[in-house]
Amino acid sequence: MVKVVLGGALPRAADALVVGLTEGKDGPEAVGLPPSWAKRETRRELSQAVELVGAQTTVGQVKIVPLGSTRIVLAGLGSGRPTAERLRQATGAALRALRGLDRQPVRQVALSLGWDRPEDIKAIAEGALLGLYRYAGQPGAGAQTPAGPAIEKITLLAEGSPVNQRSLDLAQAVAEAVCATRDWVNRPPNQLYPAALAKIAQQVADQRHLGCQTLEPAALAEQGYGGLMAVGGGSQRGPRLVQLTWRPRGAKSHVALIGKGITFDSGGINLKPRESMATMRCDMAGAAACLATIAAVADLDLKVKVTAWLPLAENLPSGTAYRPSDVIQIYGGATVENYNTDAEGRLVLADALRRAAQDKPDLMVDIATLTGACMVALGHSTIGLMASDDVVADQVLDAAEAAGELMWHLPITEEAEQALRSPVADLKSGGPREGGALVAAAFLRRFTESIPWAHLDIAGPAFNEGEASGHTPAGGTGAGVRSLIALLTSLAAA
Repeated sequence: MVKVVLGGALPRAADALVVGLTEGKDGPEAVGLPPSWAKRETRRELSQAVELVGAQTTVGQVKIVPLGSTRIVLAGLGSGRPTAERLRQATGAALRALRGLDRQPVRQVALSLGWDRPEDIKAIAEGALLGLYRYAGQPGAGAQTPAGPAIEKITLLAEGSPVNQRSLDLAQAVAEAVCATRDWVNRPPNQLYPAALAKIAQQVADQRHLGCQTLEPAALAEQGYGGLMAVGGGSQRGPRLVQLTWRPRGAKSHVALIGKGITFDSGGINLKPRESMATMRCDMAGAAACLATIAAVADLDLKVKVTAWLPLAENLPSGTAYRPSDVIQIYGGATVENYNTDAEGRLVLADALRRAAQDKPDLMVDIATLTGACMVALGHSTIGLMASDDVVADQVLDAAEAAGELMWHLPITEEAEQALRSPVADLKSGGPREGGALVAAAFLRRFTESIPWAHLDIAGPAFNEGEASGHTPAGGTGAGVRSLIALLTSLAAA
C-alpha cells in the first residue's frame, strides 16, 4: 500500500492537487489552495475553470481541471464545516477518479482540502488510501494487476507535528486493515476455505509475533465444538477454530473479538436461491474483520489485550450435512434444536462465544454477516448493534461515530427470547423471520456467560453489490474494522 506523508509545501513533482469545493457567497469556492497559489490571477483562473466544468459541492462529486502543469481535483465537501466522514468520502472519490485516468497517469498526489486538525488529517488520509483500493486477485493465482496508474506517493499538506504524525500513522494502519479485509472477502471460495483462511491467520500472526492456535476437525470433535462440526459437516473441507492473541505489557483490559467465518454459505439443506448465493463468499467478513483488527492493534502497539476467535466452516449440502430439527450440542454442553441450516452463523459463533467466555475477558464483541432481517430493518449501509446493556452499547456507538461508520442500536426483546423455546433442547436456534435480527442476538447472548458483550450484524454493509462510491468499492467493504479499531484504541488509552 502506498504511504501518505506530511508536507509543508506543494511538492514540485506533484501531478495532481486535491482541494475542497464548498459553497461560498458567490457559488462553489475552492478551499485548501497552497499559499503559493494565492495570487489573484491564479484564483480567478481557477474560478473560471470551476464554472466552466460545472463543478458541484455535493460530497462525492469530483471534477478535474488543468491549471498550469498541475491537475486540480475539485472534491465536493458540501456546505459549512465538513465532518470527518465527509472529508473521508470526498478524498476517496477524488483518488478513485485519479486512479481511473488512462491517459497521462498520475504518480504523485498532494492533498489540501482546507482542514488540518488531527482528526481531519486522519480522515483525509484514510479516504485517500481507501479510495485507491482495487482488488487485484490472489497473488500467484493467475490474476492480473488491474489497469490504471500506479500512484506512488501521496503528500498531505499539513504541519509535521507529532500529533499530526500520530493521526497519520493511525490512518495508515486503519486503511491497511480495511483493505486486507476487503481482499480476503473478495477472494473466491475455492481459494479461501477454512484451512486456507487458518493458514493466512497463522501468517499474520507470525509477521506480528501474535499467539496463534488452530483446532482442526478431530480436535473440534473431541473437545465438543458441536456447532462448528454440524455446520462444516456437509463439506469435504472441514471446519477450523483459530485463536489469535495479542498480549502487550501494561494492558489494563482484555477484549475478545469473535468473527463469523463461513467461507461459503450455500444455505445447506435449506438451499439459498441462486441469486442469493452468488455473493456468499462474503459470509466470512466477520472473521476477516477480526483478523485484520488484531493485526492493526499489534501494528499500533496498543496497550490492550486482544484475543480473536475465528470459527471457520463451509456450509454445503451433502449426505453428511446437518438438518433442520437436528439437536446439536454446543461447546460447553448446551443443546440446540436447529431450525434452519441457513442460520448457520449463530451456531459457529455460539461455540466460539462460549469458549471465549471461559477466559473471562472484560468485553466480548462478535461481528457477523448474520441476518437478512437486519438488512430489511437498516438497509445496506448501517451496522446493527445489539448489546448486553446500554453502557456497552454506548461505548461501541461512540467508537463507530469516531470511526465514521453508521451503526444503530437495536433491542433484544422479551418476544425475541420467547422465540428460542424448544420442547426437545435447551433452546432453539431461531424463529419467525419478523424480528429475526433480534432473535439471533438473543440466541448469541445465551453463550456469553453474562460477560459484557456487543453483537455487530454487518449483513448489509459488508458487501457492496452496487457501484463504488466515495471511499467504498464494489465488493468487500471492510465494514466494522474502523469501529473495532476505534473501540480498542479508546480502551488502550483509558
